[in-house]
Amino acid sequence: MLTVALGLVGALAYGGADFYGGLAARRSSTILTTLGVALVGLVGLALTSPFVAAVSSYDAWFYGAASGLAGAIGIGLLYGSLAIGPMGILSPATAFISAIVPVSVGLSLGESGGVSFYVALAVALLAVVFVGFVPEKGAVRPRPIGLLMAAGSGTFIGFTVILIDLSPADSGLIPLLANRMVSSSALIIATGALVVARSVRSRTPRLPGLTQIRSVGSMIIIAGILDVLANVAVIYGLRSGDLSVVSVLIALYPAGTILLASVILKERIALIQWAGLALALLASALLAL
Repeated sequence: MLTVALGLVGALAYGGADFYGGLAARRSSTILTTLGVALVGLVGLALTSPFVAAVSSYDAWFYGAASGLAGAIGIGLLYGSLAIGPMGILSPATAFISAIVPVSVGLSLGESGGVSFYVALAVALLAVVFVGFVPEKGAVRPRPIGLLMAAGSGTFIGFTVILIDLSPADSGLIPLLANRMVSSSALIIATGALVVARSVRSRTPRLPGLTQIRSVGSMIIIAGILDVLANVAVIYGLRSGDLSVVSVLIALYPAGTILLASVILKERIALIQWAGLALALLASALLAL
């Protein structure tokens, strides 16, 4: 029950972080917003980690750093795929693969249960696809390169969860701190490269969205805090239960995004997404049992 609760909290918090991060990106710059959220998370973890009992070890820092690198690659591939293909197809495909990779690893390591366990996993995976589906008018079939990038993104994001799961149980928040240090460094490098590239093309280069960032700072801070909450819920969920259960639950993160968009922005939830939310609740109940 605790594992399921932590997995759902992680999913909803990730979805909330995506919602507020998305709002900030609309008004400023995607890469600067992503960097801002990452840095807020890094500061939050740096301030919190000393108060959480932990044993510092090579494995704690190694697996945390490796998960940060995998996550940075996964997010980069995700953004790249969505830039060249239909979001309604590529986004749920990425979420499905990000769940199926750790689920497969967990089952291969001996995680199992009764018939209801496997039924719950199947229902949850179907819910991941339905919840993440974004109907688009006139959507075209994705190009092969877009599908490959989405598959690569889902795989690396799945590896992120696996690597966090491999970190020592007594390492506290150290793996998350190492994760954020690596991913933030990668984003700083990417931002620097973007600024340099734009400087070459423009005689009056400036950091994109810098003035707008001031007006969306609260959104970035909220997104960063929610992202930290999600990561903490996930790491303790992994320590209290099975990799396969937690990974499939956190892949339901679009649920948090669409629910907030419905309440705050009054966006309509598609019928297929309602079906996905219902399946997610059913899967959660079965897993809790």
